[in-house]
Amino acid sequence: MNLNPTFDDSVRQALANWNGVEMPLLDVRVSVLDRGFLFGDAIYEVIRVYRGRPFLFQDHIDRIGRNLEKLNIRSDKTVLAERALKTVAHSGHQEATIYFQITRGEAKRTHTFPSPAVSPNELIYVQPFRDPYAEKRENGGTAILIPDIRWKRCDIKSTNLLANCLGAEQAKAAGCDEAIYMEPDGVLIEGTHTSLFAVRDGAVQTSPLGTHILPGITRKLIFRLAASENIPLTEGQLHRDDLSSIDELFITGTSTELMPLVEVDGIAIGKQHGPGRPGPIVKRLQNAYREAIQAECP
Repeated sequence: MNLNPTFDDSVRQALANWNGVEMPLLDVRVSVLDRGFLFGDAIYEVIRVYRGRPFLFQDHIDRIGRNLEKLNIRSDKTVLAERALKTVAHSGHQEATIYFQITRGEAKRTHTFPSPAVSPNELIYVQPFRDPYAEKRENGGTAILIPDIRWKRCDIKSTNLLANCLGAEQAKAAGCDEAIYMEPDGVLIEGTHTSLFAVRDGAVQTSPLGTHILPGITRKLIFRLAASENIPLTEGQLHRDDLSSIDELFITGTSTELMPLVEVDGIAIGKQHGPGRPGPIVKRLQNAYREAIQAECP
């Protein structure tokens, strides 16, 4: 096989489950008439595996189920969960990610949905994860602000991610770790692949849920961890003009975990503990996050 030289060892070592059949990821073949390929008519999910155990597994599986219902894709989340657990076990990978992608299936190219007789294509693969965020979680990362050009249903975790890719590439070109979406009135929403939180006077704040934001699984965990640490957490709008006055800022995600931002658009974050350094609330939540991993993935 003529392999793409950009594939690293983690891709070569990935074990896939393609419609119930396990095989090396690089052996999976998908029809060009698959609606995920043609239209992005598909949903996806990523789960982190620690010490051979999926973290927050049921929360992720439940979100898969909700997204399948929103797009009326006839796939069974329970079957997907069983396949994922078997694939993790058979892969032998201890530190890994599980990737799911479920498309509406292969059909004649037309915008309307095919007949219900068309079966979804269900891809799951497990690949080793080598954490690229450890240093940034300790010392803090940076971000830029960009206009939100995404579609109006960001609550659906679909594979239509071109706007997210463009934003992530802007951040990379600027030498930053993330790009934060901003509405025309200056309200900050979320990152290209992360949820956004601010800290002011010892209380945490994040954007309220709606069609403009992804209901992140790690975001949900932060609510639970904040409660266990007796840290107030509210939902409310964060504005660009607030960046110079807030105490801390951080982003969360399945792979990112919980990462402080110490600079956004050239503005140093942190009026209380010293600008440009991670703050105490972030560190408390990071410790609680590690304890949650230890409890679920001992």
